[in-house]
Amino acid sequence: MDKPFNTLDRHFHLPHVRQVDASRPLMWLRMGWDDMRANFGASLAYGLIFAAIGYVILAYAADLPYLFTAAISGFFLVGPLAAAGLYEISRRHERGESATFADSLRGLREHGDHLLYYGAFLAVVLLAWERLSAILFALFYEGVAPDLGNFFADVFLSGAYTHFVVSYLVVGGAIAGVVFALSVVSVPMLMDRKSDMVTAMMTSARAVGFNLGAMAVWAALIVVLIGIGFATMMIGMVALLPLLGHATWHAYKDLVE
Repeated sequence: MDKPFNTLDRHFHLPHVRQVDASRPLMWLRMGWDDMRANFGASLAYGLIFAAIGYVILAYAADLPYLFTAAISGFFLVGPLAAAGLYEISRRHERGESATFADSLRGLREHGDHLLYYGAFLAVVLLAWERLSAILFALFYEGVAPDLGNFFADVFLSGAYTHFVVSYLVVGGAIAGVVFALSVVSVPMLMDRKSDMVTAMMTSARAVGFNLGAMAVWAALIVVLIGIGFATMMIGMVALLPLLGHATWHAYKDLVE
């Protein structure tokens, strides 16, 4: 398992990646909670901003089922970048520096170039997924679009659209898996050290390859917590997004020397 990831050193100068226990993500959440409590106002400010943005996007897509599902899944794709300000808060808090909301914005400006490139990458992926989502609906979903309130029950749980559900989950899951592997620690790494985007993404892929058990647990926790955020009409996201953002910083510090 290690050999394919070790060959990355032939092309990139990558930092050493640690191997951690599969239960370690629970510790990341605990440390993330500690950071959130210590910087409550700044953390919740990010939670409120992105919960509000998410609610507006979902409300806009409410009459377009394919766009609504793409928006929900797309939230997972852009989440690592959306939490960049939270990484900066954790970074400053760890160093004993001022970590207000304004301080985090200054930190974002200092790393603006790298974040812009990474944002462009995620934007391309998100646009591609939105188009693929529309194509899958056109190919496999037959009939009138159901009411959004019953959409998941009528389409995903009824058994009447098995081909559509399987294709949607396979394609969406493959895209999400690749983006997760390339982004799980890459944005915190860009915020923490002078590194280019490609090196950060390859380090992230290596961290996932060396810690499949822990990364599977971490991915499951992210899906469950973000799912709770959506189930509560983005209200829960106000606290859950900052928690995951701070925890992701500790995941990076734990995995990358």
